[in-house]
Amino acid sequence: MGMLSQMTSGEDRQLRKKRFLSELHDFPKDIMPIGRLDEKSEGLLLMTTDGKLSDTINRSGVEKEYLVQLDDLITNEAIIQLTEGVTIGLFGKKYTTKPCKVTLLNEPPPLPDPDVKLRIGKHRPTSWISIIIKEGKFRQIRKMTAAVGFPTVRLVRVRIGDIALNNMQLREVAPILDLQPFF
Repeated sequence: MGMLSQMTSGEDRQLRKKRFLSELHDFPKDIMPIGRLDEKSEGLLLMTTDGKLSDTINRSGVEKEYLVQLDDLITNEAIIQLTEGVTIGLFGKKYTTKPCKVTLLNEPPPLPDPDVKLRIGKHRPTSWISIIIKEGKFRQIRKMTAAVGFPTVRLVRVRIGDIALNNMQLREVAPILDLQPFF
């Protein structure tokens, strides 16, 4: 949360005002994130120095699981719509998302408190879902939940393929030596 999913920037304005992954750890020179999280999202981000591996994971339909806090109490109808795919805007064009798995969570998941910058209101009801997608378009989940009338309040990626966030702490970096679950 509050950090761009990139090592640095070539833009002076971003360098002055934004935070980057390079603050977290002394990473190898050629490391890059596999996929991205937007600045207001949280959770698991895999990194590699192997561009071919990054491309393979991004294009191979690997499952990505997110816990999503929604504004208001989501309906069964909206869950069905999300599951079947919804039309969202993507770079000025309409795009229909692929079918995905959506599960209503009866209890809020055990996550660290949200960043105060999220301004999660206490006066409105919220609900939580787990959503598993096999694609990853620009701000896809936020656009999907908005399209069915339940904007995303908080978004946490908890799994990519067989690699899960589990008990990692905020801003923790841990090496993964075997990425075979993706092949």
